[in-house]
Amino acid sequence: MTIPSPRGEVLSGAYGVRKSYGPVSALDGIDFTVTAGETVGLLGPNGAGKSTLLNLLSGLRQPDSGRVELFGRDPRNPQARQQLGTTPQATSVPATLRVRETVDFVGSHYANPIPTAELLDGFGLGPAAGKQCGGLSGGQQRRLLVALALVGRPRLVILDEPTTGLDVEARENLWERLADYRAAGGTLLITSHYLDEIQTLASRVVVINSGTVVADGQVDEIRSRVSVSRVSFHTSLPPSFFDSLPDTVSASLAPSGATTILTHDADATVRTLVRDEVDFRGLEVHAASLEEAFISLTHSPAGAGQGRTMDRKAAG
Repeated sequence: MTIPSPRGEVLSGAYGVRKSYGPVSALDGIDFTVTAGETVGLLGPNGAGKSTLLNLLSGLRQPDSGRVELFGRDPRNPQARQQLGTTPQATSVPATLRVRETVDFVGSHYANPIPTAELLDGFGLGPAAGKQCGGLSGGQQRRLLVALALVGRPRLVILDEPTTGLDVEARENLWERLADYRAAGGTLLITSHYLDEIQTLASRVVVINSGTVVADGQVDEIRSRVSVSRVSFHTSLPPSFFDSLPDTVSASLAPSGATTILTHDADATVRTLVRDEVDFRGLEVHAASLEEAFISLTHSPAGAGQGRTMDRKAAG
């Protein structure tokens, strides 16, 4: 499906990159690279600079300072972009073109595209080949957009929230197609609000907050670097009651009705609950999940970015 690259080759990178929108800083001297064979999950809260970074790597925007490269060239270079597949978050397809016509059109820009019928069948869109794109469901359109990112057998694919709006079965089908792409030697950079998706697909996780990298490593490494645990129990008290406990990162109510405290010191939290005679039952203590590690990283003082905030639509 793809053109493998030598392992360790840097396919895309940002070096000391800064980008602002008026007075709002989106990226603040960020350093970031993607090497061949990786699947990199890019995480960060809304407004962290994820979409801005992807737009720079794809050549859709220019940095204010620093350097961005795609296959050793400026990302705006057509030769570099020939080896890139991408699905920006806000992309749409022409409503009046038929599905097969859309794939044929995009595939015609590449030297050796995947045959249209083969591509559509792989994404479960074969029966819809003759439909106008405007008649597709939202989930079908998302699948078509990812299929278009792969049609040219790219060495690197950049996907921004690719499974938004998909049901569980459609998401898992898409994961299988992306796994096939990776197995064929492809390299993937993906953002997602579904942290189980990142945990399933990614070999490396990069967390950015306020335009800087706050963590970079394997999923287990990210979890192990964050000294946060989950303390869960049932109580009649609201979660806000526990926000002021020492070492608390957050307190929330789970769908099960249990109160969950993310804390940097689970032992101290439990001691406080017992000492203060808090009404609770069913106490459980667990290591942090990837999602909880992410919350801790982006709520910590090191990830707070000196309080810089940004317009969500401008710098996503």
